[in-house]
Parts: sequence; C-alpha cells; structure tokens
Amino acid sequence: MERRKGFTLIELLVVIAIIALLLAILMPALSRVKKQAKATACQMNLHHWGLIWSMYTSDNDGSFPDGTRRVDGKQVGHWLFAAEPYYKDEAIRSCPMAYKKWGQGQNPFIAWEATNVGGGSGFYTSYGINNWLYDPTGSALWGYEAENHFKSANVQGADRIPLFLDCFYLGGHPRHTNDPPDFNGQTQNAGPICMRRFCIDRHDGVTNMVFLNFSVRKVGIKELWKLKWHREFNVNGPWTKAGGVQPTSWPEWMRKFKDY
Repeated sequence: MERRKGFTLIELLVVIAIIALLLAILMPALSRVKKQAKATACQMNLHHWGLIWSMYTSDNDGSFPDGTRRVDGKQVGHWLFAAEPYYKDEAIRSCPMAYKKWGQGQNPFIAWEATNVGGGSGFYTSYGINNWLYDPTGSALWGYEAENHFKSANVQGADRIPLFLDCFYLGGHPRHTNDPPDFNGQTQNAGPICMRRFCIDRHDGVTNMVFLNFSVRKVGIKELWKLKWHREFNVNGPWTKAGGVQPTSWPEWMRKFKDY
C-alpha cells in the first residue's frame, strides 16, 4: 500500500513556534512604524496650520485675532473661528495620536471639545495656540498683560516663538516659572500653570510645533522652557540648565528626556 505523506505533530509545533517568534520580533517594529507614521501625519497637519496662519496674518496686516470678539454670539476673535475660512478638512484639527475624546480620563491622547467657547460645541481639537500671540483689544486678555503679547507675525526671532502645537486644551499663556506636570497628560489645575497644557508626550519625548516664521519641527519636551513664548519670557529660567535645574528636579516621567 502507498503510505500517505504529511507533517508530524512535532513538525507542526516547530512551525508554529517559528511563526510565533517571528511575530514577537516584528510586532514591536510594526508598532514603531505605525507611531512614526502618525507623528509624520501630525507634522503634515501642522504644515497646513502654518499655511493657514500665514494666510490669516497676511490678510490682516500681520496681526492675529484678539481672542474674544463676538458676532451674533459666536466668539469670532478666537482662533477656532478666525481660522475657519482658511481650511475645509476638519481632520487637520487633531493629531492622529489623540484618539480619545475629552472626559476619558487624564492622558496625553485627548482631543478637547471646545464647549466653553461661544459656538464651539462639537469642535474637537488636540492642538492649541500660543495665547501670547493674540492681539487684545484692552490692557489684558483673560488676566494676562497685553504688553507682553506679540500680537503680530512681524517680529524678530520668529523661529524661536511658538505659534501652534500639540496641546490638550485650546491654547495657553505659559510663563518661564510654570512647573511641569506631575505625570504625562495631567489636566487638573492647569489653568494658572499653562505650560502643562503643552507639556505632553505623544511622540516619544518630543512635541510637534509650528513657529511664528511658519516653519514646523520637533521640539524636545524640556525644550519648551527654552522658547520665547512672550516678550519677557526668560529662556534661561529655573527649568533650564542655564537656570540651574537639576535632573532630579523634574517629575520622574520627564527625567529620561533630553535636557536644555
């Protein structure tokens, strides 16, 4: 009789073990590639925002919106609405890594719903503006002195001035004395400590940012304290190497990041 040929149980187990080993090797690499692709997509979003703000300021004599002006109950002076005529694709409002909606815990992957801005219900974004760029109509904006606002894109050192970047809120007024968050994605008590709104790790130790010269690049998490957020911002403040910060001064989750 002709004997049938086939795999033995041991041979099948060996093949399964090899496949499992290959998957174990490949999965982390695939995960890294996926994260890198999302980081690149985030940067492309911000390139679009650089063009948007370039067009907006060109159409408004170099100036940014005032932050608060309302028309028919809509807060048109806020960037959410001031920028609307310059884009159609709503997907550019959020980083691909921000896959969670507001209210789903405290973490860096939150997309904020702008329910507290007039007419902003259902408007989700994971990017925020440097509020020190607004052009206030009075002596202060939300309690922050108007004289320290840049107000215009036509200023010196624009390549070191943050414009638009990863954020878990709509924007903020950072000061060089602001403490870092206790953990990645901390959202509580962030109002008077605005740097925490931008100090989030979605991209392995860096954040993506558009500068006031409309260029886009990665910025180290700790580098946030070395940028010129407003006219009197001390880039050698207490959270920089020049200002004497010690590695142990940082919250534990930030100690592995590059110092500046």
